[in-house]
Amino acid sequence: MDEERTPEISPEKKNKNIFSKYLSFFIILFLLIGAFWLGYTNGKKSADELILNQEHPIGSTIVTNQFSTGKDTVDFGLFWKVWDTLKVKYANQSSLDAQKLVYGAIKGMLKATDDPYTTFFDPKETKEFAQDIQGSFDGIGAELGIKDDILTVIAPLDGSPAQKAGLMSGDKIVKIGDKTTSDLTIDAAVDLIRGKKGTEVQLTVFHKGDQETRDITIIRDTIEVKSVKVEFKDNNIAYLKINQFGEKTSKEFDVAMNQIIAQGSKGIVLDLRNNPGGFLTSSIEIASRFIPRGKVVVSEEDSAGKKDNLYTSGGDKLNAIPLVVLINEGSASASEILAGALRDNRGVQLIGKKSFGKGSVQELIGLPGKSSVKITVAKWLTPNGDYIMEKGITPDTEVELTLEDFKAEKDPQMDKAVKIIRGLVN
Repeated sequence: MDEERTPEISPEKKNKNIFSKYLSFFIILFLLIGAFWLGYTNGKKSADELILNQEHPIGSTIVTNQFSTGKDTVDFGLFWKVWDTLKVKYANQSSLDAQKLVYGAIKGMLKATDDPYTTFFDPKETKEFAQDIQGSFDGIGAELGIKDDILTVIAPLDGSPAQKAGLMSGDKIVKIGDKTTSDLTIDAAVDLIRGKKGTEVQLTVFHKGDQETRDITIIRDTIEVKSVKVEFKDNNIAYLKINQFGEKTSKEFDVAMNQIIAQGSKGIVLDLRNNPGGFLTSSIEIASRFIPRGKVVVSEEDSAGKKDNLYTSGGDKLNAIPLVVLINEGSASASEILAGALRDNRGVQLIGKKSFGKGSVQELIGLPGKSSVKITVAKWLTPNGDYIMEKGITPDTEVELTLEDFKAEKDPQMDKAVKIIRGLVN
């Protein structure tokens, strides 16, 4: 019987087999390394948000999504270098709250836009902002803003503790208690001023025309803001006051409008003084009660220069009634939109003082964890194309309202408005 033999392999074929074995080895090794790397990077990038373990100090915090997913070329390594250095070097490690550090970093990022209206709200601030819009909160009842880089009173709300204590539109707040306001954001200032009903807060303010600052002590209270109120003067003149443009404003306005029509009013004084603004949609709905359908109320312009006109929607039951509008330094945002629309579409006379000058539109965006961000998304122009940012709207008839007038319960601006509307009616 013949013995089986292993076939003889030529040198060329032998080298080829050795090469194939090495090639297979390197392919397998490459696949293993690739699988590990993909698993590692996906593990870091898979989370949709920055997750922080709030129950532990910064040293044991679990962080995900360290890398930018955007197209910007930004050295995020610098941020994490500072984060890690703080974790190692900071003297009082137990005081570090990782979540607060992240919130602070986000606020710092938005502050770098140099836009006081682009801001981040943590969950507590988000809840307070919602209460403001709904018209019920504890505080002093004053809308604040930044003007000329100084914390400024846009408007004390009608009948609020702030108004009763003598705080006026345009007042510059230089101190809250013993803390200077020069480096405070609006949110930080509001947080210091707010407090429980019955407690006190002292504001050091500089009032226009004064040579020195003055201290004003205000007792906090529960602020219930009714958006709209109507009164009747001499039976045929309606006095219509809008305090803000909130969630309920349009419904409250329609109730007041029906009262005006039922009363048979011959003229209207629309008071937008100390109205800090609110919802854009609300101001458009109210403009639609005075201006015929299809007229431009406001034009929005985005960062690319694209314009979007917003129009009246109908229901102009007050269009035929003579009207004058009161504005002052506390008339801002949505109230300026309404005043500008009435002036440009109906030639309505504006009386009082130049308005605040807020010509931008913000969008509130909800975020995970019940926080939110308010971002300026567009600038707005009046129907005639006026951009009023930091310039305001100048009234046709300028009338001063001094602190002495306020203390004496005199209102020369209202007196002038009533005189003009009576002339139009007669």
